[in-house]
Parts: sequence; structure tokens; C-alpha cells
Amino acid sequence: MVVFTMRLLKLLPLIMLLGVSAQAQSPTYGVGRTPTAEEIRAWDIAISPTGEELPEGSGTADQGSQLYLEKGCAGCHGTTGAGGLAPRLVKRDVGVLEDPWNYGRILPIRAPYATTVWDFINRAMPLNAEGTLSADEVYSITAYLLYLNDVIEDDLMVLDEESLPKIEMPNRENWAQVPDWFPGQPRLEGYPY
Repeated sequence: MVVFTMRLLKLLPLIMLLGVSAQAQSPTYGVGRTPTAEEIRAWDIAISPTGEELPEGSGTADQGSQLYLEKGCAGCHGTTGAGGLAPRLVKRDVGVLEDPWNYGRILPIRAPYATTVWDFINRAMPLNAEGTLSADEVYSITAYLLYLNDVIEDDLMVLDEESLPKIEMPNRENWAQVPDWFPGQPRLEGYPY
């Protein structure tokens, strides 16, 4: 019996290899297709901290304040950036804090890079109509949120692909991904922050 077991153990890698090989040869069902290069480019919308991938466009906080109302941001986040069902977008009026985490779950304060704010708005807003904002609209709404949170001082400052990555965010040196959500807690879909 021991000899049989030893021989079986020697053959086990070969049996496993044949099993894996058979699995890799599973049937195809003719569903789907390989995406085109153009489709892949359209899906590849991630923006890095350097902003190299930012599209052409521009916007100001003044323009963004109007778009915030027109595009439905106020419906979820409240007309003042707080008080809606979705997370607040403006810091609490508590003065200047040493630790930006004490302002709450506010992406325009907590994000280590201004390009992160732009990227999130571009990808995930407005809820249930994601990806419908133009680059100019995203620059404008980003400028508005940065202005409301005292990250930029001038509501007429033009944000574009050159100026946005240069903005020094208050949490750049203190950033860490700390979850605000824990399993079992309810949260709105589309809000990973």
C-alpha cells in the first residue's frame, strides 16, 4: 500500500498539470469581442498626481458655482455643499486646523492632490450620469470646490491642465488612506471616499 501511495504522489504533479491544461482549454461561447484601441483609450481616463493625462479645458470657481446648481450637485450635496444625503463638500467652520482629517470626509480638503479631485468628479459625478460632464465643466466645479474650502483664494483663478497640478493641497504631506466606511455600514453607491 505504501508503494502504491508513493507512486501516486510522484504522478500527482503530472495529473495536476493535465487538469490545469484541460481547464485552460475550456470552450468559447462567442460572447463579447476584443475592444478596439479607440475604446481602450476612451476607458483609460485615470489622472495621475502630475496631471499629465489632463485634457485641454479650463474653468473658474465663478463658473463652477453656477454649474454646481445646474448639474444637480446641490440635489445630493446640498445647496451650500453640506446638508444633503451625500457627503459634505465643504469644511465645517472651525477655523484653521493642524490636521485636515479633522475637517471631516471632504474630498477637496482630504485629497493629497488637486488632480485627485478633478479625477473623481470626472469619473463619478453626477451620480447616475457619470462621465457626462465636459472637461471645462469638471475644471469649473473643481475650482468651485477648492475655492469653497479655501484651497484657492480667487474665484476667478483659471484652472486648466497646467495650473491644476500645481495647486498645493492642505493634506499633501499628511495623506493616508484611512477608511471611513466599515463592513455593514450603509453608504451611497458611487462614493468610495
